[in-house]
Amino acid sequence: MSIQRQKRKQIELGYDSFLDIVANLVGILIILVVVLGAQSSSQIAELQKESESKSATHATANQINQLSIQQQRSLAAQADSNRFEALITKQRKLNKIRERDRDLLLDALGQAEEIWEESQTNLDSKKIKSAKRATALVEEQSRILDLQNEISRLKNRSEQTSEIQHLPTPMAKTVFGDEVHFRLKGDRLSVVPIEQLIADIKLDFKRASQGSRDGRQESAVGPIRGYVARYEIEKERGTISNGGQIQTATRIQLVNLSVEPLSEPYGNPIAGVISDGQLLDIELAGRDPGSTTITVWVYPDSFNSFRSLKEELYERGFATAARPLPFGHVISGGPDGSRSQAQ
Repeated sequence: MSIQRQKRKQIELGYDSFLDIVANLVGILIILVVVLGAQSSSQIAELQKESESKSATHATANQINQLSIQQQRSLAAQADSNRFEALITKQRKLNKIRERDRDLLLDALGQAEEIWEESQTNLDSKKIKSAKRATALVEEQSRILDLQNEISRLKNRSEQTSEIQHLPTPMAKTVFGDEVHFRLKGDRLSVVPIEQLIADIKLDFKRASQGSRDGRQESAVGPIRGYVARYEIEKERGTISNGGQIQTATRIQLVNLSVEPLSEPYGNPIAGVISDGQLLDIELAGRDPGSTTITVWVYPDSFNSFRSLKEELYERGFATAARPLPFGHVISGGPDGSRSQAQ
């Protein structure tokens, strides 16, 4: 029994030594790993520092190169700027010199223009006087020639006898009966439809009396047979006494009236009217010569035509009243107008 226990104790002692050896080896391995790790991390840090220093050195060199290039460009730009400033200064001096020369030239030009205008005025006055004398000479020569021709014509003219027709001229009387109006202008005869135009104006009076607008109003009626009547009325409201009662009344009065054709010249040539007589036959048909008067509005260029028309109307038995009109005036009338005087 003692021998077995001794053997067991020896075996147990040898097993513990082995375990200690293994533990020591593991500890040594751990220490080696730690040492190697520490060395590697320090080497890595050193490598990183070396790489950073190298990159920093490289970046600084690039920047220096760029700064050098920018400096060279700046110096070149400064040189160009100085050169341009010098050119500008030189050009300004040249401009001042040229402006002074221009002012001198303008002064000389102004003096030359004054001298030229003065000489031109003197020359023009001489030419004008000469032209006036030449024109007067030509006019006098023309007058002398006309007088000589007139003298020759009068010497060679044979005596002629002119027959003057005479129309009986009765005492003029105021027209109160039927009246027909004609117009003679440019040797053209036209019928003036005054009665029809006045009838249309009366209708306008009725419409104006029903309206609410007061004061002066302008209007026109026509065209009738180529004529238009333009007129002006005055409308006013007031009070009147009717059988002791005060009533409101509307008063409408014609202020002025003008009658004219739509276009000029207007009418039929008087020679054709007298030769065929158709127009006079139509207008005078059914009218009594004893109570009908023909009023002719005649312009200065148609006085001879009026005499021919008066002869024709006299043969038909109608009395004629002449209403001369100056050029630029139209047939007109108003509340203060006068009636025709027939012969």
